[in-house]
Amino acid sequence: MKRRLLLVSNSTLHGGGYLQHCQQNIQDFFGKDVKRILFVPYALHDRDAYTKTARDKFKTLGYEVDSVHETPDPVDAVRKAEGIFIGGGNTFRLLKALYDNKLVTEIRKRVLQDGIPYMGSSAGTNVSTISINTTNDMPIVYPPTFAAIGLVPFNINPHYLDPDPNSRHMGETREQRITQYHEEPDTPCVLLLVQQQHNTHHMLLMAGSSGRLNALSGGKQSHLTWVHQSTTIPEREANHGV
Repeated sequence: MKRRLLLVSNSTLHGGGYLQHCQQNIQDFFGKDVKRILFVPYALHDRDAYTKTARDKFKTLGYEVDSVHETPDPVDAVRKAEGIFIGGGNTFRLLKALYDNKLVTEIRKRVLQDGIPYMGSSAGTNVSTISINTTNDMPIVYPPTFAAIGLVPFNINPHYLDPDPNSRHMGETREQRITQYHEEPDTPCVLLLVQQQHNTHHMLLMAGSSGRLNALSGGKQSHLTWVHQSTTIPEREANHGV
């Protein structure tokens, strides 16, 4: 399998600019061979403004950006792409637009068979998984199915926050909601990409069947413990975000 993925929890961290916290990871991931990146802005309503934000940022990193919404043939754009970046926003809106434009299968082929690099942020990370069942977003539109692109054999919950023992909020915690998800039969394991109150951020790098979870905290990066040579993550590790 030729899979190459960079899946980040969010596009900004407190006190930083757009993708600033992972810009070195982006350059290391796409490298020098990729010159142009196909951006998918479907998760936000204002696709032009979103594309400008991404285009301006990637230009500072040495890459040109083509937006899939600017092309008359989105499928052809995916087939010709050197690399793909799907940005964050509303996961339901994003997945519906991917299906409406017949891109789910095309992106899966390009990434898993052709080996082009795929980067996702937040909603773009959600749609890279088996399904969007563990998104945090409201279902503002209805995609034809919750089944996603399927670039990894598990689900992901971006922006995961551990319960705050000092909080007086009486609603369900993220942990409780994911537990409810696993109460249903045959649910895949869930990788938690942590976004803690103390500004910790997780990102997942995958090459083929190997993966590495990186943690960024206080401007410093460290590698977490998961490096696995199979296509699945042990359920105990995945459900605890490693």
